[in-house]
Amino acid sequence: MPSKYKIQFEYNAKLIEVIKRVPSRPRYDGADKAWLIVKDSPLYPPGKPAEWYVHVFAQWAVQNRYCEKIIEREIKEEITFEIPEMTPLAGEHYMLLKPYNYQLEGVAYALNHKRCIFGDQPGLGKTLQAICAVVKAHKERAVWGESFPCLVICPASLKVNWKREFKKFSGMDAIILDDRNRDTWHNYIMMKRQDGENCCDVFITNYESLKKFFVKKVLPAAKLTLRSIIFDERINLFKTVIIDESHKCKTSKTQQSKYVEGICKGKKFVFALTGTPVVNDNTDLVQQLKILNKLEDFGGYTHFMKRFCDGPKRSSNTRELNWRLWNSCFFRREKQKVLTELPEKTRQYIICDISTRQEYETCEMDLIKYLRQYKNASDEEVQRAMRGEVMVRMGKLKAIAARGKIKAVADFVHDIIDGGEKLILFAYLKDVVLEMKKHFPDAVTVTGSDTIEQKQIAVDRFQTDPDTRLIILNYKSGGTGLTLTASSRVAFIEFPWTYADCEQAEDRAHRNGQKNNVNCYYFLGEKTIDKDMYDLIQTKRTIADGVTGTTTQIDEDMVNITMNLFKDKL
Repeated sequence: MPSKYKIQFEYNAKLIEVIKRVPSRPRYDGADKAWLIVKDSPLYPPGKPAEWYVHVFAQWAVQNRYCEKIIEREIKEEITFEIPEMTPLAGEHYMLLKPYNYQLEGVAYALNHKRCIFGDQPGLGKTLQAICAVVKAHKERAVWGESFPCLVICPASLKVNWKREFKKFSGMDAIILDDRNRDTWHNYIMMKRQDGENCCDVFITNYESLKKFFVKKVLPAAKLTLRSIIFDERINLFKTVIIDESHKCKTSKTQQSKYVEGICKGKKFVFALTGTPVVNDNTDLVQQLKILNKLEDFGGYTHFMKRFCDGPKRSSNTRELNWRLWNSCFFRREKQKVLTELPEKTRQYIICDISTRQEYETCEMDLIKYLRQYKNASDEEVQRAMRGEVMVRMGKLKAIAARGKIKAVADFVHDIIDGGEKLILFAYLKDVVLEMKKHFPDAVTVTGSDTIEQKQIAVDRFQTDPDTRLIILNYKSGGTGLTLTASSRVAFIEFPWTYADCEQAEDRAHRNGQKNNVNCYYFLGEKTIDKDMYDLIQTKRTIADGVTGTTTQIDEDMVNITMNLFKDKL
């Protein structure tokens, strides 16, 4: 039996106004040119099922001469669940860097649906697509409506990265909300530049800070609901909300997901970004759809649970669900499908805060003091003797920064492997490898303590066992010689001294047998030497190329680089 009624009629504003009064909130299907009324909905009052509303509406339309007659026919529902084609983006993209064609199609989908999930696999540029969508809507506001100011909600480790990406792709400055601007951030919206635009239109915060910035009070209640939360009125300033890693809102039982739902209520654009919208089962989608105000498109909570969350695995009719998601509020592309548009190797860096800030600053001051002594040493023999100590102190500074990035990296690793993908993770220090192993006890490792046999067992498991999704290596033991083509993702907690060593590590995945584009992620500590070191390693490849291979030459190059990094403080 069909699960819905289809009602077709010539366009008439009055008919549309009346049909929208049906409690189940009929949806217009543009492809079929029909209004769809679901049969099963808890919104129907007792004694008035969907059939009653259909007949009353039809009779009223004829009696009032909006239609000549009623034609009823039974339609056998033969849905192929074929995923619709993505459509190109019309007009300008307004980005400083031209997006790929598939990314522009994602922007077109987002603008047409307004509240949706960007479900692309990690590494395909969901951030760029969201930025492009909100900027294009702003530039063409007569077409799309107001999209700024925009609030970005993301994991704490990605706040700086979002600020950098907005600047990189759109040229726009963003403000990260913190205690210094807690009571004044809205003033940047009120103040205008000479061109009439707001002084700032993009604000970034993390999930844990939502209560501090946007909730005035939570009323005591047996169950947390939107009615029990009194929000700061300033949330009404936002026209768009971007929710990064939206699967963190997969349950309605957490305060954070309720805060996100309340903040998004009534917003014109809501863009949820996640490569893993379903982490456990289909129930993970319920709260995310509520945040998007799209749950009614699926017949409401009761119908969704009954239709798509049945059985012991709480996942049923998955093909139909995927089709309905695509038609309502979701798109997803896999790397294999868009591989022809991607370069063979992509590098990106992710800036994150470090948890070892105080220890880092103390060590940095010690290094600067020692560099002053080195700089003032006139005797070449003395400088040569001190050079080794500079390298030791520099290594210590890098190690402190690396330990401070572990939590941010762990969150990133979870997002990748929880989505069913494999990841290669490199560290320089054995201690960092062991610390990551504590976070991921099922991971395999390759370190200097392993025998040749143990290393091979770890590699074989990673290559052949689908349940072994993470391999953690240090550069000396795993940076060369190994084939790890089971993954096309390589992440770096810390990195070695030369570009050549980085490239060797990247090429564990980027080698014969690899069928996908390889994505390389470098984690850089905010306000540490990481960014400077990364720039030097990636852009000044002649440093690595010019090194003769001797330890002395590398030491001399790196000490000179270190001196240059801190020249303003010496």
